[in-house]
Amino acid sequence: MKHYIGAHNPMRTQFDACANYQARHFAWHFERTNERGGVGTITLNRPERKNPLTFDSYAELRDLFGALSRSTDVQAVVLTGAGGNFCSGGDVHEIIGPLTGMRMPELLEFTRMTGALVKAMRDCPQPIIGAIDGICAGAGAMMALACDLRFGSANTKTAFLFTRVGLAGADMGACALLPRVIGQGRASELLFTGRAMSAAEGLAWGFFNALHESAELLAKAQALATELAAGPTFAHAMTKTMLQQEWAMTIEQAIEAEAQAQAICMQTQDFKRAHEAFAARQKPIFGGD
Repeated sequence: MKHYIGAHNPMRTQFDACANYQARHFAWHFERTNERGGVGTITLNRPERKNPLTFDSYAELRDLFGALSRSTDVQAVVLTGAGGNFCSGGDVHEIIGPLTGMRMPELLEFTRMTGALVKAMRDCPQPIIGAIDGICAGAGAMMALACDLRFGSANTKTAFLFTRVGLAGADMGACALLPRVIGQGRASELLFTGRAMSAAEGLAWGFFNALHESAELLAKAQALATELAAGPTFAHAMTKTMLQQEWAMTIEQAIEAEAQAQAICMQTQDFKRAHEAFAARQKPIFGGD
């Protein structure tokens, strides 16, 4: 959970790195939306190839999401793709081809790196909203799955197509994450067959939170991110933490963990601000602390 680090705090310099981040293998834009911080937008930007990932972009995305865990100014993240598509997965020429010539230890380093990207997305405290248009395939589908919320369009086609290239459907956490989002039977079908899930199926099955027109998709995601960034960001981070941790808990353990988490949140200034605003019939202005 991230507590807002004010300008007076001597640790402040340790928590500001991401707002001014200079990306090399994708686009990064930070927009300050409130006095505490704002929204960071990651755009996969190789539109001529439907935004495939490379060894370098995998690693940089992993590192950026890891760094976001130390950023208090970036309060929500939008992940999208350029040119009407989200991501076509690993680049056939720059990744798939070289992998066929690697030995087992090298292959394991690669598969652990791709999994580390998903872990970094799940571990970073900021809500991640996917604006997912057009092609969303392979590793791109896994990045979409790793988002906390997903918006799609009627044009979105999502495919976990690992079996289409002779690999298991078990990749980057797919067999753990996908059944939890859309159910075991539906996940099994998609992971065995590699077929594309339509936007309508994705909405009906709970993969997408909403569908929007392609031209409005990014703006809708950024609007929600702005709303979340203005909210009680410490409490949002606590919510994400508990959603992640409670997968491995019994009901009894989860209830106790949530009791402790909520008691912590009750000590925040945001909890007091909300009460004072309610008493004054005003909208609370949260501070993230």
